[in-house]
Formats: sequence, C-alpha cells, structure tokens
Amino acid sequence: MADEIKKEVAENSKSNPKAEKAAKKSASSKDAKDKKANIFVRMGKAIAKFFKDEKGECKKIVWPDRKTVLKSTAVVLVIVTILAAILWLVDTGLSESIQALVNLAKKVGEDETVAAEAGKMISGLFGM
Repeated sequence: MADEIKKEVAENSKSNPKAEKAAKKSASSKDAKDKKANIFVRMGKAIAKFFKDEKGECKKIVWPDRKTVLKSTAVVLVIVTILAAILWLVDTGLSESIQALVNLAKKVGEDETVAAEAGKMISGLFGM
C-alpha cells in the first residue's frame, strides 16, 4: 500500500508539486494509522519479551542446598523462641507489678504504712 502511494507521488511530482505534497501527507498519515493499528502486535511482542527475560532471570537463581536450609530454619526457630520467652517474662513482670500497685492502692486508705510502702514502690519503679 505504501509502495503504491510512493509510485503515485513519483508520477504526480513530475506534473504538479502541490499534488506531491498532498500525496506525502496522505502517505505519512496512512503510515501513522498502520502504526496505531499494530498496537496489539507490539503489545504481544512486549509481553513475550517480558516472559522470555523473566525465564532467563529465573535461571540465574542459586538455590541453597538442603543442609543450609535446615541450619537457617533452626537458627530462626531458636531466635524466635528466645525472643518469645523474653517478651513473656517482660509482660508477666509488668502485669504483676501493675497488679501489686492496684492491690496497694486498695489498701492505702486502710493503713498509713501501706501508703508509705506504695510510695517507695512507685519511686523504685521510676528510679527516683
């Protein structure tokens, strides 16, 4: 199709320069339409290239052997267990401290010595 237009341009250029310009414009607009029409072809090629590149990248992956995986898993499990124990101890300690303060607060009105002990306990907690 573009070849036919080029032939027409060549024939018309000999006889009429204005016709030559018009023919060139129509040829360029048809080429632009052809490029726009091929968007699905280009998209398909781009998708195919993506998956081809992805396959090549997957071949570059170096997987660890079984022994390394087992060692890493064991290290993770040990660290998680230790951190869980530490968090449990901190949580239990804070819960017991708050419960002791609540119990002392209930007894404050009953005995003045208990109020003094509560003050000492609070100052001890906050490092005063």
